[in-house]
Order: sequence, then structure tokens, then C-alpha cells
Amino acid sequence: MKRTLLAAGGVFALLVGMDQFTKWLIESAIEHQDGFVVVEGFFHIVHKRNTGGAWGILAGNQTFLVIVTFVALALFLYLFREACFRTKFFYSTGLLLLVSGSMGNLIDRLFRMNEEGETYVVDFLDFHIFGYNFPAFNVADICLTVGVALFTVDLLFFEKKRGEANHG
Repeated sequence: MKRTLLAAGGVFALLVGMDQFTKWLIESAIEHQDGFVVVEGFFHIVHKRNTGGAWGILAGNQTFLVIVTFVALALFLYLFREACFRTKFFYSTGLLLLVSGSMGNLIDRLFRMNEEGETYVVDFLDFHIFGYNFPAFNVADICLTVGVALFTVDLLFFEKKRGEANHG
């Protein structure tokens, strides 16, 4: 168990570090609202400052978003006590990604501030898919999305089987 927690801590540090490094790199190398084309009509690297949550919802409500993130982190860490990567891989990996992604964006919300005094999250991956310009996102957002997907897969397909195995 101790080695598993140590490994999970290492993955957490790696993901949060990668998130913060890529955001620092974007802010250092690309002017705000600027960017460049990687694949014409499909993928751009941009420098956006999101003062809201996903898709910019609740823009300007950083205090609320910080509180919600702390509550979510507390819940994820509480649920993590049931983590076991050997027997609950999707559950455990999903939670690890949710904690990592939440922390990555929380760091931004606590320490990045624009000229108007609003805190923000740096977004930089910009995809145009089938004519739709998908909202820009970052490494933490990828962790959150994949974490939700894995956690959902576990709840839909594996939780019931584990319950039956424990009671049958």
C-alpha cells in the first residue's frame, strides 16, 4: 500500500508539474490572445486566460470556483481511501486524474491574476473539429475529462460486479 501511494504521489506530481510547466511556457512564449497554427483548420496553440470554469461558464466568479474546487478535492481525497490500483484500476486512476486536474487549475486560480485583478486559468490547446472551434483547454482539463470518463466506466461496469463478488 505504501508503494502504491508513493507511486500515485509521483504520478500526481508529474501531472501537476506538466500542467504548470506547459502553462508557464505558454505565458512566457506567446502573447495573451495570440497563438500559432500547428495543423491548419484543426489544431492551434493559443494563449487564453479563462476567468471561468469549463467553456468559460461562471466567468468572474473565481471565489466560488475556488470553493467548489476545494470541496471537490476533499471529496476526491475522501473517496481515494478506497483506491486500489490492482483491483479498482479505473476507479483509482480516475480519482488520481481528478485530483491532479483539480489541483492544476486550482493553482492557477490562486496565483495567476490579470490586469483587472481577476484570477484566471491558462488555456492553450485549441481544436477546430468539423467546423466547430472547441474551447481551448489545458493539461489539467485533460486530466479532469479522462478522470471523469474512467470513474464513470468504473461505476457503470465494475462497481456492481465488485459488490456481487463481495456479497455472493
